[in-house]
Amino acid sequence: MTSTALTPQMRSVIDRMERAGRAPLHSLPPAAARKAYALGADVLEIPRPALPRVEDLTLPARDGHGLPARLYAPQTGGPLPLLLYTHGGGFTIGSIETHDTLCRELARQAGCMVVSLDYRLAPEHKFPTAANDAWDALAWLAGNAATLGADPARLAVGGDSAGGTLAAVNAILARDAGLPLALQLLIYPGTTAHQDTPSHRRFADGPVLGEASISWFFAQYVRSRADRDDWRFAPLNADDVEGVAPAWVGLAECDPLVDEGSAYADKLRAAGVPVDLEIYRGVTHEFIKMGRAIPEARTAQADAARALRTAFF
Repeated sequence: MTSTALTPQMRSVIDRMERAGRAPLHSLPPAAARKAYALGADVLEIPRPALPRVEDLTLPARDGHGLPARLYAPQTGGPLPLLLYTHGGGFTIGSIETHDTLCRELARQAGCMVVSLDYRLAPEHKFPTAANDAWDALAWLAGNAATLGADPARLAVGGDSAGGTLAAVNAILARDAGLPLALQLLIYPGTTAHQDTPSHRRFADGPVLGEASISWFFAQYVRSRADRDDWRFAPLNADDVEGVAPAWVGLAECDPLVDEGSAYADKLRAAGVPVDLEIYRGVTHEFIKMGRAIPEARTAQADAARALRTAFF
């Protein structure tokens, strides 16, 4: 890709990353990659907003495992609408901590409760563990929302990158279970089985996310080619998305995932699902967590919060 595709602010961030000369995450063992990602996760974030209620929780998974989660609320009264947020990181890296500022900001701006989930990561936990954990968390929250001060009639799912995949999967599972959702908030979600779209070829060398990293992430997560074709890995493979929750889809123009995000928005629209699609020009994957340096990050956060407010209120 040419540098002129990037905004000046995005180009500056990329230049600084290149000058830092850190080892690519895909060149590290998974545990080391998690540490490296965590060290840089909030470097470009806006200041962490204070909220009147932040609590750590443990949610039950189907196999008895306790899933760490963190609840954010912009007020102590209720009941508040609730967003279950699943973080990005290729199913291999990322955590509640790496997405703490983003979840606080969504809670603050949207006026809703956010529960951020630490689903289990690969390669220790292969497909479909992350998808199962995300659904188990949503099902538990739907049944126990009132005990948290949330409104079980106003639930949404959301996430970025791999977390966006999990949110899209949860939206389909919720429809199948008869659980109404107000919104699915999909931030540059992965939706395709095989990374063969034009944007994957165009941005194969990055910046921020490239083919080598994507292949490494998915090699940690999937057990076989059949897993990649499963709709719980690739929501574009779902037979039917009619009746799933309305969607807000926020994509980065200079991102390998932009084409599959657009394709999933088209699939939803074709099934009669209301979709609000925003493509932020001149920015890359991960941009929404760069609010201190990238104006489009702050715009996207505000747009996502507005979509939640509209859906909830």
